[in-house]
Amino acid sequence: MQYQEAKTKFIQTWGTLGSSWGINRAMSQIHALLLISPQPLSTEEIMEELSMSRGNANMNIRALLDWGVIHKEQKPGDRKEYFYSDKKIWELAKQVVRERKRRELEPAIKALEEVSQIKDSSDAGAKELKKVSEDLLDFTQKVDRMLEKAAGSDENWFYKQLLKMF
Repeated sequence: MQYQEAKTKFIQTWGTLGSSWGINRAMSQIHALLLISPQPLSTEEIMEELSMSRGNANMNIRALLDWGVIHKEQKPGDRKEYFYSDKKIWELAKQVVRERKRRELEPAIKALEEVSQIKDSSDAGAKELKKVSEDLLDFTQKVDRMLEKAAGSDENWFYKQLLKMF
């Protein structure tokens, strides 16, 4: 496989993988491009490389910056902003875990805490709702603690724990 074909395949595959994780395909493709780029790229270079509109590129670059998985820099004497991704996959994975926890798990825990405080527990439906929400809250809090530990750990610790599970 030639470089250009491999590059295209990598970007397309990362885009598909991101989509299956609930992340915008264009966002994933921009990230893939920056991940394999040997130097930071401008918005124009990203647009050209991925045949993407300026609006789509800008919106997804902002989202990637918000997630903390890409960074921007300016080159002396150049008004353009350039973007790059950390090449350390373990650090990238930890950042994604932290961000998904913040965006998804923490709001779910808060909602389950509120729901599990139901007062009229004499009703059969209310009793069942209370029990299920408390069980789900307990499970979600355990997952949260596990993810927190993984996000704060080093790569070797994580792999050792993974191997113990299997």
